[in-house]
Amino acid sequence: MTGEATLDTTVAPWVQRQLEALLAQRGHAWLLQGPSGLGQYGLALQLASAWLCERPTGQGACGECASCHAIQVRTHADLCVLMPETAMQALGWPLSEKAQDEIDQKKRKPSREIRVDAMRDAVEFAQRTSARGRGKAVLVYPAERMNHVTANALLKTLEEPPGDVKFVLASEAAHQLLPTIRSRCLGHTMAWPQDGEAQQWLQSQGIKAADTEALLRAAGGRPDDALAFVQSGRDPKSWALLPRAMARGDAGALAGLTPAQAVDALQKLCHDLIAVKAGAAPRFFDAAGLPPVAGLAALTAWGRELAQTARTVEHPFNAGLMLESLAAQAHRAIRLP
Repeated sequence: MTGEATLDTTVAPWVQRQLEALLAQRGHAWLLQGPSGLGQYGLALQLASAWLCERPTGQGACGECASCHAIQVRTHADLCVLMPETAMQALGWPLSEKAQDEIDQKKRKPSREIRVDAMRDAVEFAQRTSARGRGKAVLVYPAERMNHVTANALLKTLEEPPGDVKFVLASEAAHQLLPTIRSRCLGHTMAWPQDGEAQQWLQSQGIKAADTEALLRAAGGRPDDALAFVQSGRDPKSWALLPRAMARGDAGALAGLTPAQAVDALQKLCHDLIAVKAGAAPRFFDAAGLPPVAGLAALTAWGRELAQTARTVEHPFNAGLMLESLAAQAHRAIRLP
């Protein structure tokens, strides 16, 4: 995504309902929380845009004024976006000159955490006078990517905010946030789409109607994750074949996936196999496509192995060998008593 990315002009209906509800309330700091794929980032950006808009309504920002345009081209002087550098690059937000220079000169890689230097810049930003006279907004996403040092740097400003600054923190793992951060924000739990809304929205994003059900199943019913699945080039039909392939130990079924995508897929498979073994319904795969499993203990141990791998999966020594190892683990867990 480039710096010319624009706001989504077709906000998902379940996100729009939440936006209107939040705009009808007062508060200087919101924490949007819930599992991934429900639109935390989009809602946070729409909320900040409405706060800064020159002609806001109860439905949100106008999308046409100078303030909205500045957000669309990622240059608004009164909006501070705090994200891991990897997320900022993916979502089209410019890095600071210093950070960009360090990365360009290969002095370091883009950070996967929200850096304390960026947080200190945000605290200084909060103290400045509004450039456009509509106040200022700080958007933090994913908020759980703040370490304790970074979070503590934000805490005092949340406790004693300047009069014209508002905060919106969006998180997909709010339990990882410091309790003191959570307690300083008004909490909002993300809502799930109503029946049929997710399928219709995916179709409006260019997804074939025949694929929406399979995509939503692969994403556990989370629309943004379903869209990301297909945008990454993955085939929903191959997803349905993954369980049987892992029962055979076929590493080829993981070909084309990054190690992180493979671990995520196998964690979903492990979840469903454990659920079925315990007498519950699967969430990510069709029950008819799941292989029989020998024992619960091996599946539970496999789940722990995958959780451990997930912590370091972004830095594999050899991606090909890692995928082979993951397939072998899956085969063993499914077949062992």
